[in-house]
Amino acid sequence: MARHFDEPTLVIASHNPGKVREIAALLATFGAKVVSAGDLGLDEPEETGTTFIANAELKARATAAASGLPALADDSGLVVRALSGDPGIYSARWAGPDKDFGLAMQKVEDGLRSKAKGGKDDRTAHFACALSLCWPDEGPGDGQGGQGGHLETFEGFVHGTLVWPPRGDRGFGYDPVFMADGDDITFGEMDPSRKHQISHRARAFRKLVDACFRD
Repeated sequence: MARHFDEPTLVIASHNPGKVREIAALLATFGAKVVSAGDLGLDEPEETGTTFIANAELKARATAAASGLPALADDSGLVVRALSGDPGIYSARWAGPDKDFGLAMQKVEDGLRSKAKGGKDDRTAHFACALSLCWPDEGPGDGQGGQGGHLETFEGFVHGTLVWPPRGDRGFGYDPVFMADGDDITFGEMDPSRKHQISHRARAFRKLVDACFRD
């Protein structure tokens, strides 16, 4: 059975304002005060994992240990089949030090056009998200030790296709070029309340809520 969350404060282990806003909105009905790692002046740990789960757990552990508070970390990205899964866990790094996602989206488009010239015109992609909740103490019997304590981790995915040029300014990251299966608008054009129902992060979050937040 998953560990139940009943703490008064939760740290979002992110310095990305868009991501913090989205997670805070998903948490709004559960009463905990939400602060970000940026609000607390915490350093961003180096993401040395090779999977979304590994990086989410690394960030959650480091933030819980540094703050002494429960921490929720997200690691997410765009996985493009024609690009052999890139940008994947490097999705944020494709935007460079200035977090220029216009540049990152152009890199994806350039890669797809290059593949199309070779006869592989495949624009399918999916967003993946791993959410990891970590308590600052070691949970009874979890045997994990190390930085932070007990972990609960969940994944979510949303599949779709990539469009060009980018459309909409309501999301963040790669949202303006991603159109989910069954929709005719991009995440960048979509009302945030609608996106919160169907996104990769929302799907991982529902699993988290069912396991850790509901009585």
